[in-house]
Amino acid sequence: MTASNEEPLWKQRAVERSTRAVKLRAEQKVQRFLDAAQAIIIEKGTTDFTVQEVVDRSRQSLRSFYQHFDGKHELLLALFEDALRRSTEQIASAASGPADPLERLKIAVQLLFELSRPDPATKHPLFSEFASQLMMSHPDEVAIAHAPLLALFTELTAGVEAAGRLRAGVRPRRAAALVMQTAMFIARSHSASGENVHPLTAEEVWDFCAGGVSGEIRQV
Repeated sequence: MTASNEEPLWKQRAVERSTRAVKLRAEQKVQRFLDAAQAIIIEKGTTDFTVQEVVDRSRQSLRSFYQHFDGKHELLLALFEDALRRSTEQIASAASGPADPLERLKIAVQLLFELSRPDPATKHPLFSEFASQLMMSHPDEVAIAHAPLLALFTELTAGVEAAGRLRAGVRPRRAAALVMQTAMFIARSHSASGENVHPLTAEEVWDFCAGGVSGEIRQV
């Protein structure tokens, strides 16, 4: 008979418990760094801060910081991804109600537009300063950060296709990407341009996108 090469079950359980504990401690440390950085950004209204400020605010060590992040850029990227994840969850929840797939997509587009608009009373440097820099310097990282949001919009657009209401020749994923980028770009660039006399509305943005997705254009 051949002896088994597997570890004893008691040893496997002990290792699993130890691994879970280490993972939990690491997650807690990372979250403290993220919370500290977020608090500093809110206070300053900018991403212009130092790693040492984050370390001091989190009450952890510089060594611990570099065990979890390569540097400030990776910390900001983590905050950016987390903010996009929360926005995606908010949009998914809001769009889950209606039975009409085109109505679900409409809700998602309009909410994305509103969430992407700079609030005059509250600065969002992660979506203005850092996002703009990131798009130019690390487009692959931007694509990865937006992946959950794109997946949601692709799912919603596929629902429109399944209902037979997607315009002929339009592919759900490509349409989802175009709709997403249109809503976010218009929200950010229009506000930044100072054109506040007759600002574009979420309804107008949806009417434009709806024409491209389904060919259904509302008469005004």
